Amino acid sequence: MADLSIEPSVLKGSLTIPSSKSHTLRAILFAALADGTSKIEQFLPSPDSISMMQAVRLLGAEVAIESTSLKIKGFAGKAHIADDVIQCGNSGQVLRFIGALAGLIPQYTILTGDASIRHNRPILPLLDGLNQLGAFAVSSRGDGYAPIVIKGPFTQKKAALNGQDSQPVSGLLIAGAFAPHPIEIEVVQPGEKPWIDLTLDWFRRLEIPYAAKNYTHYRMNGSAHIEGFNYEVPGDFSSAAFPIAAALITQSSLTIHNIDMNDIQGDKALIPTLQQMGAQFRIDQKKRTLTIEKGQRLQGIRIDINDFIDALPILAVIGCFAEGRTEIVNAAIARKKESDRIASIARELKKMGAVIEEKSDGLIIHESKLHGASLNTYHDHRLALSLSVAALAAQSSSTIHGVECIAKTYPTFYDDLQLIGARIYR
Repeated sequence: MADLSIEPSVLKGSLTIPSSKSHTLRAILFAALADGTSKIEQFLPSPDSISMMQAVRLLGAEVAIESTSLKIKGFAGKAHIADDVIQCGNSGQVLRFIGALAGLIPQYTILTGDASIRHNRPILPLLDGLNQLGAFAVSSRGDGYAPIVIKGPFTQKKAALNGQDSQPVSGLLIAGAFAPHPIEIEVVQPGEKPWIDLTLDWFRRLEIPYAAKNYTHYRMNGSAHIEGFNYEVPGDFSSAAFPIAAALITQSSLTIHNIDMNDIQGDKALIPTLQQMGAQFRIDQKKRTLTIEKGQRLQGIRIDINDFIDALPILAVIGCFAEGRTEIVNAAIARKKESDRIASIARELKKMGAVIEEKSDGLIIHESKLHGASLNTYHDHRLALSLSVAALAAQSSSTIHGVECIAKTYPTFYDDLQLIGARIYR
């Protein structure tokens, strides 16, 4: 595992955030489902993207990588029989989306992934939905995790599933669009709603008909047909959170490029949340830039984070530098991500001196003076990024162990930080 030493730093200048992971993965999948050839520009070159490419290749798509773009010849909504096990790597999105699509294939498909996928990323809501639609879908070990075995086709028209995790819902909506008949999906306890909006935005973009009501009822017409398309992936608000936070807690001025405030991504909710805490930004939509003003004093607030759940670790860090108390609520699903993010970020920030209390569905953070420490990432990219940001504003040097996992979403993070003044040593 790779380790880094990070010293307290002041930042200055500008950087460009990487492209959106969620848009990249959806673009690859819809290009594979299309009839004809699609071109995807400025895709995120991450391990998750590679896993999605390998998965759609096994289902019959042709994928060519050309520098910063992809050319994908799709299979026109008719996925082939995979002649190998589909390896999802560390991607819950690949597991749930491709797993749902496997329910349309009248032969067995096996999907698995790394240790986190096999032990921490629950799959029962998807399996329940697939079984209700008439497919065969099981966890091979019977524990509700991958490896999973799925065999289609859909023979029923209705399913209900728990929607606290949005990915099984999005997966079944996509599969339902290409099912041989109309499909109705009922969602109990809908959560992470902006990520459902992201999927529905792709439906509108590609003119896939659907009906939706209150995030609890959906109807897909089935038999969708989409043509190949051209698409440029926008910047990732989830990744922008880290340099924004770094500037705020180090009292630095920084300009972030590739910020499109009109994009549908749910994690842009972080911006108004930070403004409520006292952050001041200059946003230039024409240039697609956001500049963080230095010198503002942040105030702790209560944050319902379910709509931008991936921001929990970095908001926990920011909470350490905000006056008073910051409370993060409605975050239970964060325990089922690449790591148990509630427990992991609390444990590591306590090493740095944070006054932080773990709750079943969130965190309470008090203003704290952080010192350097030896910190673990739990192979979770958002933990690695968040702890690295915390180290920039600590009172002494920190060592971050296992930083290679940042390649999942922000592979250039440390290089970018060094260019704007961060004191980072490999």
